Amino acid sequence: MKRQVEMTLLAGAALLLMGGGCATKKYVAQRVDPVSGKVDQVDKNQQNTQKQLDAAEPRINAADEKATGADARAGDAINRADEASKKSDAVRDQLRGELSDRIANLDDYKSAKDVTVLFKFNSDVLTDEARQELDQLTNSVGSLKRYFIAIQGFTDKTGTPEYNLALSRRRAEAVQTYLVAKHSVPVYRIQIVGLGHDKPLNDEKTRSDREKNRRVEVVVFTADNSQAAQNQ
Repeated sequence: MKRQVEMTLLAGAALLLMGGGCATKKYVAQRVDPVSGKVDQVDKNQQNTQKQLDAAEPRINAADEKATGADARAGDAINRADEASKKSDAVRDQLRGELSDRIANLDDYKSAKDVTVLFKFNSDVLTDEARQELDQLTNSVGSLKRYFIAIQGFTDKTGTPEYNLALSRRRAEAVQTYLVAKHSVPVYRIQIVGLGHDKPLNDEKTRSDREKNRRVEVVVFTADNSQAAQNQ
């Protein structure tokens, strides 16, 4: 009796399993198919990404080559800048040395010859007499090797200080231009300054006094005699 009951139960279980097979497959399909679709979509996205990477690779390589070229050009520019800086430093050191030598030997320069040329009222034009005096001055400069010429311009007290300062400068420049153009005196050997109505020669109580203050003083300094004395 007990054996028959067990067989009956087993048979019923078997029927239940056979009857529910279709439902189980359907349930699995409902759960698996969406996941499979998502996996397929991921595969497609990965393939598209790979294609995009393959297409972008030439552009990436080109950009890398341009960056490498730019780095090389930047390096060359830096090297040229360094070389220019070194040359500039060398020139500056040389000029400093020359300047130091000139300053050190400045006491060797003594006044060798001087002349004062006069100008008409409110004028910066050289007169014929002024040109003759400058000609005589430069004739004595021809044999000098170490020299420079100091030019100082002045005015009388007529006019404002600002105007007189500019006028005195123009008068000094007129003398400088004549020496350079007429007698080929090197520009670097000439030093000019305009002092306006400062340092007058007199109190300008008369017309003659005022005429004397409308002047340019030219002084030649040389160190040739000092050098000759040192050689001896």
